[in-house]
Amino acid sequence: MKNFKAFLMLTVLAVFLVACSNSGDDKNKETEEPKDKEDATEEVTTVEVKDAHGTVTVPVNPKKVVALDNRTFETLADWNIELAAVPKAVMPADSPYVADEKVVDIGNHREPKLEEIAAVDPELVIVGQRFGSYYEDIKKLVPNAAVIDLSFDVSEEAATPGENLVNGLKDATTMLGKIFDKNEEAEKLIADFDETIASAKEAYNGEDTVMGVIVSGGDIGFSAPSHGRVWGPMFDIFGWVPALEVKNTSADHQGDEVSVEAIAQSNPDWIFVLDRDAAVRSIEDAVPAKDVIENAPALQNTKAIKENHVLYAPADTYTNESLQTFMKIFQNMADSLGK
Repeated sequence: MKNFKAFLMLTVLAVFLVACSNSGDDKNKETEEPKDKEDATEEVTTVEVKDAHGTVTVPVNPKKVVALDNRTFETLADWNIELAAVPKAVMPADSPYVADEKVVDIGNHREPKLEEIAAVDPELVIVGQRFGSYYEDIKKLVPNAAVIDLSFDVSEEAATPGENLVNGLKDATTMLGKIFDKNEEAEKLIADFDETIASAKEAYNGEDTVMGVIVSGGDIGFSAPSHGRVWGPMFDIFGWVPALEVKNTSADHQGDEVSVEAIAQSNPDWIFVLDRDAAVRSIEDAVPAKDVIENAPALQNTKAIKENHVLYAPADTYTNESLQTFMKIFQNMADSLGK
């Protein structure tokens, strides 16, 4: 009987120990399960963005990138994004991509070497502005790459060029932030951009007349309100009063032909100047826009010249119409118009 009781006690003890052991295993499983789930979570490798043609699936942090849109070069450089190929002939001379011999040069938009794009075997090609017309050709050349077109319309055909400019620059920055995992940087950049717009709006008194001009080859061209190169959309953004309005104007890169006498007769309170030649390296012995404006006899009696109300865009603006460039222009306006 004693032996039976001892056997029974040993059996109960064994069952108890097994139960405890199983309970510990269950607890371990419970604590390890979240880790297993975490390990099973796949890293995001693609992102969907909406470009000028629709939704495109793009790899996150692509290894080989070709960039052709001059509105994006400064942002990509600031974020230390490596590029495989660029159009060096239509980029600012001080761009790090121009000096880097490892970056392939595909030439300019008039005679591009598109075959060089295919040769670098890109994962992503960023098209825009000057190269927008080559979008379909590039897609055929690199069928395995994601191709995005960041073009937006500020031409004479655009209904809202000012809105298109602001939203186009912001949307492109947001897209690049998603693609290169720079979302916080993109948000900060856009917030600063909005702030400079607000400052420039506040500085303008709503009454002074404004004249936008483009100096090229020693000649002064007219940048028409709404769609003239660089300055045109700003008339809509800031509500400027045009000093002169001309029919049948365009978005021509050299501006429209208007006599200096006509500009003088309009007697603008402010003259805003784009020096096209300063940004084009192929033009030698170019006369600086400042000299052209200040030495034009017909302009010397205008309010703008007399009161030193002449504002010049950054020297590289013609080849660097980036969000950062417009921020510099807007901040300069805020500082100058607010005096």
